[in-house]
Parts: sequence; C-alpha cells; structure tokens
Amino acid sequence: MRLTNYLSGPALTLGLSLIAGPALAQDAALSGANTAWILTCTALVLFMTMPGLALFYAGLVRAQNVVSVLMHCFAICCLASVLWFVCTYSLAFSDGNDYVGGLGKAFLAGVGLTSMSGDLPETVFFMFQMTFAIITPALIVGAFVERIKFSAVLLFSLLWSIVVYAPVAHWVWGGGWLGNMGVQDFAGGLVVHMTCGISALVLAAVLGPRAGFPGDIKRPHSPVLVMIGAAMLWVGWYGFNAGSALAAGEAAGMAMTVTHISAATAAFTWMLIEWLKHGKPTLVGIATGAIAGLATITPASGFVGPMGALFIGVAAGLVCYYMCGIVKNALKIDDSLDVFAVHGVGGAMGTLLTAIFGTVALGGLGLSDMTMGGQFGVQLTGVIATLVWSGVATLIIAKILQATVGLRASQEEETDGLDIVTHGERGYEL
Repeated sequence: MRLTNYLSGPALTLGLSLIAGPALAQDAALSGANTAWILTCTALVLFMTMPGLALFYAGLVRAQNVVSVLMHCFAICCLASVLWFVCTYSLAFSDGNDYVGGLGKAFLAGVGLTSMSGDLPETVFFMFQMTFAIITPALIVGAFVERIKFSAVLLFSLLWSIVVYAPVAHWVWGGGWLGNMGVQDFAGGLVVHMTCGISALVLAAVLGPRAGFPGDIKRPHSPVLVMIGAAMLWVGWYGFNAGSALAAGEAAGMAMTVTHISAATAAFTWMLIEWLKHGKPTLVGIATGAIAGLATITPASGFVGPMGALFIGVAAGLVCYYMCGIVKNALKIDDSLDVFAVHGVGGAMGTLLTAIFGTVALGGLGLSDMTMGGQFGVQLTGVIATLVWSGVATLIIAKILQATVGLRASQEEETDGLDIVTHGERGYEL
C-alpha cells in the first residue's frame, strides 16, 4: 500500500504504448501488467461497497429502513470520492510530517498523465486508494442504522474522513511515524478496520440504542440480501488484499490465497459455534463469520502463509463471535450490525497475529528485520495509537454534531422507519 511497489513489473508493452500514447510510452518505469491489475482491483474494491456492503447491511435491518441504509452507503461513496480529490488524498499521501501529509496534491495538483507512483500512473494509485477511503466510513454505517439523521451521517463522514482516516493512512502508508517504525499493515487492519471499528463503538454509545434494545430488536428482514452482499464483499476483498501488493506477482497471489482460506475457515467456525450453542446454523451467521475472517486477515495478508491464514480464520470466527455478545450484553452498546466486534476486534487481532504468523518459522514471509517480540511491540503500538486517536476524535466529532445539528432521529421517525420519513421511498411495495 505504500507509494513504492513491493514488486517491480516488466517494461511497458507495445500494446499499451499504442493505447496510452507517446508520453507514457517513453516512460520505461511504467508496468502495463501492474497497471491493468490495479485497475481491476480498483473496480473490485468499489464493488465491495456498492453493491456488496450496501446489500449486506440492508438485509440486516428492518424492511422499513432498507432504502435508508442503501442511501447511506451510496451518499458516503460520493462524498468520500469528492473529498479524496479535494484534500484527503493529499493529507494521506503527499509530503508532510510524521503525522499528516500536506496539501501539495489537493485537487490533484501536479498529478498529470505522466506522473508516476512506483511503476503505476499516479491516477491509478489515486483511484485504488480512493476505494479504501470510501469503504472505511461506509463500514461505520452498521453502528447507527435505523436511528440517525441523514444530515448527521454526511457531516460525520466528512469530518471523520479528514480528522481520522487521512492521518492514520499517512501514519501507516504515507511515510508517517508508524510506517517508519516498521509496522506491518498490508491492506488496512489499522487504517481501515480498526479506525472504523473503534469509531463505530464510540458513535453508537453517543447515539444511544434503538428502541427495544437489547431484548426486543427485530431480526434481519432478509438473510438472502445478507448472503448476496457478503458474497460480493468476499469477491471484492480479493482486490482489497491482493491489490495491495500494487503489482501482479507472487505477493498478490499469496495475498489472495490466504484471504480465501481465512474467510472460509472463519465462516465455518462461526457456523459451528452457532450450531452447537443454539441448535441451528444460520445464513446470517455464516455470512458474518466470513466477513470476520476477511477483516482479520487483511493486515496479515501480505505477510503470512496458508497455515497462518488457517489459524487466523479460526481465531476470527471464535473471538469475533463472542465479542458480538460482549458488546451488546455486557457493554450494553447497540453497535447494531457488529462493526466493532467484526472489524475493530478483527483488525486489531489480525495486526497483532501478523507478528507471530509472519515469521518464516511459522510459514510466513518474514518480518520487518525484527524478532517476533520486537515486531509484536511495534504492532501493539500501532493498535494502541489507532484506538486512541480514532476513539477520541470520534467522540469529539460526535459531541459537536450532537450539540449542533443533532444526531438522533425522533422516536416517531425511528418507529415508522427512515425510508419514508427521510427519503420518501420504500424498499418494497407489497
């Protein structure tokens, strides 16, 4: 995910030179194969958000809120895209200091047809990273479904992308202090999953629970949509993790392999636990388990081998399953669609397990010139720093919005559902 590639690609082919024109043809550093691969991965990661995440979340809510959830995901995609162009790409990836980039690339200043990021056109790197900046605030939607004002969703996503996402992306991938320390986060355990997971928990606590929580919450209205959305997420995750190699080579192949192994193992583990505890394996359960496995392997996907992925998948299915109950029953926080338990806990756990299963002795591809203990300490530093920054910043943003525009929909709006009240549309006309 850094500006420089993990693997170097072949010289530009004649076919690409004929298509791209003489300006790019003269640039011997450009890899046509890698460019084509990252273009494909960019489409896959956007596919994760729309329609994958949107349908996954829509199936988990009441029928009266389907349009609301879809609208949240769609609007955040548009907002985050414009914001990435205006300033957040620059804050994440331009020269600055150890903590945040500058505004030298705001509005893509200086990024033209021939500007490069490693052996990729910088526009391709810009677009690939944009899809990460889109899905991260969209994941937080799962914490506040069925009870939040639409205006608050937009304002929160805007402020959060600037204050939380861009700085943490710079820390890890943009030349910031965590990357310089040697933290290993291949595709976003810290940058994506921990930031959104911690922020989801804090925002859900500030917002308050849905009516009837925890004993009288309606079951997901459409397990079918949940499964379809989860399947789209799974496919899109290949672009998420394998694309983070920024090259079409061995690292991408291994990242895709371990991603699939972890997802399948976690899904099966979650299903078995649910089956043994409650007597019935559910479609929603196995789909959620797959997402837990995908989130947990994300930071480790470029560093661990297949056996490491198997163990990470078991850990994801087991730990994330029980954390869902802890958040709702012990902490009494209505993180409605388990964003913290799946993404926050999964991202942190995968980040820490990278230091263990990334070692060559356990089948991994090697650590950052450190011992296992040294790497674990660096990974733990990254987890703590991301937790504190995301949590505190989210609390401040949420409190400001609560005191100004307000966060919570009215009780009547919540009861009737946000589809008709806020958007004037229904998901279903029966």
